[in-house]
Amino acid sequence: MADFALGKETTGFKKGLQAGVSIGIGYFPIALTFGLLAKTTGLSILEAVLMSMVVFAGASQYISLSLIAYGTGLLEIVLTTFIVNIRHFLMSTTLNEKVEEDQLVNKVIYSFGITDETFSVAATKEGTISTGFMFGLNLLAYSSWVVFTGVGHLIGAKLPQTLQESMGVALYAMFVGLLVPSMKKSKKVVFLAILAAVFNSIFTLGNVMAQGWAIVVSTIMSAVIIEIIETVKAKHWGVKHEK
Repeated sequence: MADFALGKETTGFKKGLQAGVSIGIGYFPIALTFGLLAKTTGLSILEAVLMSMVVFAGASQYISLSLIAYGTGLLEIVLTTFIVNIRHFLMSTTLNEKVEEDQLVNKVIYSFGITDETFSVAATKEGTISTGFMFGLNLLAYSSWVVFTGVGHLIGAKLPQTLQESMGVALYAMFVGLLVPSMKKSKKVVFLAILAAVFNSIFTLGNVMAQGWAIVVSTIMSAVIIEIIETVKAKHWGVKHEK
């Protein structure tokens, strides 16, 4: 029975690796760019790779680079990262219902590797997901992200100094690239982005608070306001529909 279970996990692990190949390929340009921008921001290759190893969250790492460039404090960076990654609670809860029962320690380990991409692959897989599959899927995605971060940093180190300094513009281009697709799909995201931008401008231009705290507070305030509006609209529509 033990040999059968081991063989089953090995098969699941291999299938997870195979499923993760497409994610690894997709991470190549994004992680490469992150490593390059980390170099231009002033991070050493050790710091850049360590961030990818410990954080392993693309959007949050890009935002962190922006905050580091502003000279933002550690607490603001941590809070901003937490806010951006709140969705991981929902993703983990969903996958917990789909993955086979296993020891808590195994769930803790592979839950670290859950990203938007690995979640999408796992959530759309038919049937119950094995622990081996999750380990294989996350291992390949994680390894590619960390390795390509290092490669990007090495490439950035070989670029002319003037080009390295100008690469900071690419950071804002990346944010636009992440935001626009979401804005096309939902008007809610459009209003959220506009409201957050307005709050952030007021806080920073009016010297109300530091840049880091302005981002954190603007994000929270805009999210709360939009959700209140959506809730009121839903209740109003429900009452109107009943009439």
